[in-house]
Amino acid sequence: MKNQAESGAWVSIGAYILLSLFKISMGLYTGSQALTADGLNNVTDIIASTGVLIGLKISRKPRDDDHPYGHSRAESISALIASFIMATIGLQVLGDAIQSAWLGQAIAPNALAAAVALVSALVMFGVYAFNRRLADKTNSHALSAVSKDNLSDALISIGAAVGIIGSQFGMPWLDPVAAVIVSFLILKTAWEIFAEMSHLLTDGFQPKRLVQYRETMEQTDGVLAVVDLKGRMQGHDIILDAVIEMDARLSVEESHQITEELEQVMREKHHVKVTHIHVEPDSPES
Repeated sequence: MKNQAESGAWVSIGAYILLSLFKISMGLYTGSQALTADGLNNVTDIIASTGVLIGLKISRKPRDDDHPYGHSRAESISALIASFIMATIGLQVLGDAIQSAWLGQAIAPNALAAAVALVSALVMFGVYAFNRRLADKTNSHALSAVSKDNLSDALISIGAAVGIIGSQFGMPWLDPVAAVIVSFLILKTAWEIFAEMSHLLTDGFQPKRLVQYRETMEQTDGVLAVVDLKGRMQGHDIILDAVIEMDARLSVEESHQITEELEQVMREKHHVKVTHIHVEPDSPES
């Protein structure tokens, strides 16, 4: 699974290298700020995707003495770093575009820039579809973040094309305005990735999922009640800590058998990697 996730990162890197070189060179040739900004956005994507690739490789390392739970969280950390890089470039693009529009330096670029932007958008939609399917298949948070970035890049290229086309009709200021929009989309994507990864790294977990897990557990034969249930993500693996109540008259072997069945149910139905279970005896009425 991890190898498949890495292939998605490699596809993104290859596409970004080609598109960034193409967009920046054509942006300078046609005089389009929007297309140049779009190309610079792809440069950040190269750095971000490379970081994700490194994170995926680190996450494959087996557990050791000072990493008893393995290295799975390296994926989330790499995606978090990627969000910082994207935000930095987004702010730079925003500052340059605002300065150009404010000083009245905008000129209508060559219409060829719009065609370049549209072709780039089609390429990125294809890369997005590939990585989205792969992220769902491998359950990789890092690759999911990459796919979101792929989609935003496709939309950014469309926005750049609209601004370039509009600038051809006596409104040259639309080109830097498109660059401003590009920068805001970069910043939006960076924020979404940052919010999701920081939530995971601080052991955040969706309450709705815990409700589903609790219902499944309490429907398992032998489980009288779920006293406490907590969940967290270890990379792309779901880890649960559960305190369940069982009949006090059960033997240790019988209780153990029920917990084994419960772990298997959670693994098969909800794809939970590990379910840590603590058993408490029920309190029979006197």
